[in-house]
Amino acid sequence: MAHRSQNGMFRVNFHPEYYLRDGNINFLVEGTLFRVHRHFFERESQFFIQEFARAPQGGTSDTSAFRLDGVTAADFTKFLWVWYSPSYRRGSLSEPKEHWLTILELSTRWQFLDLKKLAIDELEKLDIEPIEKITTYNRHNIDKLLLLPAYKLLCKRTTRITDEEGEQLKIPTLLRIFEARERARSAAAGRRAGLTSADADDEELENVLIDVFELNSRTTNQQGAQSQARSDATSTPNVNGAANGHRPSGSGSNGNKQQKDADKVKQGNYE
Repeated sequence: MAHRSQNGMFRVNFHPEYYLRDGNINFLVEGTLFRVHRHFFERESQFFIQEFARAPQGGTSDTSAFRLDGVTAADFTKFLWVWYSPSYRRGSLSEPKEHWLTILELSTRWQFLDLKKLAIDELEKLDIEPIEKITTYNRHNIDKLLLLPAYKLLCKRTTRITDEEGEQLKIPTLLRIFEARERARSAAAGRRAGLTSADADDEELENVLIDVFELNSRTTNQQGAQSQARSDATSTPNVNGAANGHRPSGSGSNGNKQQKDADKVKQGNYE
């Protein structure tokens, strides 16, 4: 169907499921028009509250629809599914991992805190490979305590971390895993010669990981989350952007030790 703009005529699609007759907010995503309910966006997202305040008349019609860049129509459909799916209302959720990863990505970008928590809860029920889980959770600033099982699996592996896996994990995380495996191996070898990190007791290994990754209490994670929330609140929203984070590099003697360990990692001297 044709849709007129100030620049002339161009073709858009009206979403077959989420162009609702009683909707009161319009979005244009990849040439597809969505008409849904403003209430959800105002209730749950500081990002969209600010967007709506900047353009009070925006999204009130097809011609003034908010354009969302950096997201596909398919992914926006998955995002809207949470509010409109009967299975969600019944509390019976059985969507695949990729679906929840999409919701996690968009809820983080657009500051939907409740939807982000829902996505994390559902991902925690799924069997996700350790490398993917670590990189995903770190990218979205998720409570690091939830990564303990993934770290334990990597430390108990009898095979070395591959070059490809190392590139995904990044040097700071690799160094800590390397340190945890060395300490776990030393603790296991103290009981009997020849044992490796794979032979470490679960409780023993968990204590090592809590220390190495500085997971001594939930306070650390809560402070990190609060700091991130303050950063998000003071930054200018950008529909094309997503949250990014980084860890400070080491300095002094600790930095020297990290550099030595990094050299070992680059040379493949980690197991």
